[in-house]
Amino acid sequence: MAEDMAAENKAAEEAGDATAGCGRRRYHSPVRRERAARTRERILAAGSELVHEFTTWDWKGLTFRAVAERAGVGERTVYRYFATERELHDAVMRRLGEESGISYEGLSLDGMGPISALLFATLPSYAVTRWVEEPPRQPTLVEADAVRREAVIGAVAGPAADWADEERRMAAAMLDVLWSVPTYQRLLTAWQFDGEQATRAITWAMGVLSDAVREGRRPPPPAAG
Repeated sequence: MAEDMAAENKAAEEAGDATAGCGRRRYHSPVRRERAARTRERILAAGSELVHEFTTWDWKGLTFRAVAERAGVGERTVYRYFATERELHDAVMRRLGEESGISYEGLSLDGMGPISALLFATLPSYAVTRWVEEPPRQPTLVEADAVRREAVIGAVAGPAADWADEERRMAAAMLDVLWSVPTYQRLLTAWQFDGEQATRAITWAMGVLSDAVREGRRPPPPAAG
């Protein structure tokens, strides 16, 4: 096993070193590509494992060195697959999405409930003990949060096309608050719900708000005076 791993690591570290002639043929070798794919997979699996072990939703510990040590490869190998830490973080974020089945692409009001259920079902797999609503710091987390918010805005945009921008943003913001992890965790701690009850309560509230959007029941106007 150790010899196999060493062979794969050597093959991965040689990727990109190939030159003309024999070197180029090695670069296109199916065996070489398979070894490189296995190494990349091991790196992403290691990154996912580390994120699941973090006790706070902060990825500052997701470094080249930490991932390399967990994957059993050299830091140089990780650099060959991911030129920057941001690229590594983005790839790990995509991997987490694949593992959970969560995607915000083409999000609709009807799809928010099922995605919420998927999101909450993944939480026990993380070591985070308390999810707090703090602005994310790492660029990958900042972007993921922005993608999520824009997806909710997009889900509201169609049914509320004739609403004012402020009204659409209010509806989208409330939906985003409802399916947030801190809301779910508060139901578990302050209200002593179990996971199934908390998910049901949140998806019910989201359904009520989604129906209001579809039926044109807008947020109240500003108070006069």
